[in-house]
Amino acid sequence: MRVMAIALVALLGACASGGSGGADVASGGPSPFPVQRGTAERPPSAPGQTTPPEGVASGGIDFGRWKSADPAAYAPAFQAQIRQRFAGQNTAQLRASLEANGFACEDERRLDCRIEIMERQCAFDWYVVLERGEREPVAGFEQMCLGANR
Repeated sequence: MRVMAIALVALLGACASGGSGGADVASGGPSPFPVQRGTAERPPSAPGQTTPPEGVASGGIDFGRWKSADPAAYAPAFQAQIRQRFAGQNTAQLRASLEANGFACEDERRLDCRIEIMERQCAFDWYVVLERGEREPVAGFEQMCLGANR
């Protein structure tokens, strides 16, 4: 009984002294989270992902003037070029050609090839996807920039 009374008094004392912790945080008091700036690991870099040229790559795909292109116009033109270039090719031929142009490919449930790079404050993503049983690949280009300036 004496042990329970001592435990109860200790518990009440702990609650009374630490009960305002949430109010401190809400009112701008100290944060309950430790601050460890600069300790995050760098993201892994994608091996073999080099910036494609402006113009024709060594593998024959014409990337055009992608650095200054409007994605709304560039993406459909890129898809048309990919569909025309790879018409009638099988998955192995498509993959070999895309990898020769700098794409990194995965072939699990579908063939998924991408080039993903960062330049200045913008992320650029070219992709070519061929679903199993489909004859034409889906290709596209996306650009996302941080801030207002490109």
